[in-house]
Amino acid sequence: MGERELSQGAAAAYERKDHTGALSLYIHFPFCVRKCAYCDFLSAPADEETREAYVDALAREIKTAGERIAAQQPGHVQYVDTIYFGGGTPSLMTSAQTDHLLTAVAMSFLVADDAEISAECNPGTADQEKLAAWRSMGINRLSIGAQSFHDDDLKRLGRIHTAAQIGQTFRAARQAGFTNISMDLISSLPGQTTGRAKEDLCSAMALMPEHLSVYSLIIEEDTPFRDMYGSRETAPDPAYLPLPDEDTEREIYHRTWQLLEEGGYRQYEISSAARPGYECFHNIGYWKGHEYLGFGLGAASLYGGARWSNTPDLQEYTEAMSAVPQRDIRRELSVLTEKDRLEEFMFLGLRMTDGISEEVFAKTFGKTADEVYGDVIRKQTEQGMLERSGGRLFFTERGVDISNTLMAEYMF
Repeated sequence: MGERELSQGAAAAYERKDHTGALSLYIHFPFCVRKCAYCDFLSAPADEETREAYVDALAREIKTAGERIAAQQPGHVQYVDTIYFGGGTPSLMTSAQTDHLLTAVAMSFLVADDAEISAECNPGTADQEKLAAWRSMGINRLSIGAQSFHDDDLKRLGRIHTAAQIGQTFRAARQAGFTNISMDLISSLPGQTTGRAKEDLCSAMALMPEHLSVYSLIIEEDTPFRDMYGSRETAPDPAYLPLPDEDTEREIYHRTWQLLEEGGYRQYEISSAARPGYECFHNIGYWKGHEYLGFGLGAASLYGGARWSNTPDLQEYTEAMSAVPQRDIRRELSVLTEKDRLEEFMFLGLRMTDGISEEVFAKTFGKTADEVYGDVIRKQTEQGMLERSGGRLFFTERGVDISNTLMAEYMF
């Protein structure tokens, strides 16, 4: 999977590669300095002793997974083509802890020489020394959680960093040798105008990262923002800045991708754009149904035709990994039916701007997309929401605007 091979269309190029037997790994580090006001991820602050015990448990889970696969397939060492450290805040790990986990992976799996190894990093939590150590360990892609370049917005979001620290972290990463850097932004923030959103985007683009993800703010359950704003359909507390209305939100969205395209970025997924060749292979694997194993608290897996997630209970997780023999931490284990696979093929594949390949669909399921979804395809095409071209089905610009609604029509 070469560094430049996705420039002609991320989904199509990915499909041309043979991923038979390959596997992606997701490693969850659920700890952060402080919980952000909008965040509903499985994450929380923790002391150093708790973090160290958790990393030890993670390494044991990774080792056990490798041994289990080897036992099921004697003589076989599982091949890995992407690894992703997510959180939480993985950049809170010490260099020794990161090395411990990467060593566990290397001893348990066969990591491809050109594997994409990504790690999330929050500004203010990693200096050049740590980033240089990461780069020397083989981490070759960094995802910086900027979110905004306005200090008042960062404070409102509950972020621990300032706008100045975003640039400092980015430059430290470059000096440490990172040539593949992604940056996350959140749009449609409280009180945000199209002009203010443009300022955030232009500040990010000025740093020239290879990849940018821009997520529209979602008011999630069980978050401080939910207490402040309710849902977007309910009136917020007048003490807080109002959320942008629907028209402003859509204008921000469309202007975002227009500016990115003008800046040399190509939108390849609903929320992400990249310079040609720098699309996130790991995430594309999710959208294309690539098998993956998730390690750590609450991590999800898709392997061997089954899907499951780990326990979200920290004490249960660490104790289970220390037990002899280890206790099963899997929850919500389900074997995928053909119905599940069909739905996910469409639901996930249509997140990509290149959409889905009709040829791959037919090879995967032994029937055409029209035989299964003909009525939906005709309806969405006639409505101008779906386009069929070059053997592919993909949402139009109008379709992307209501993509969640359209995707639901592919569920049986």
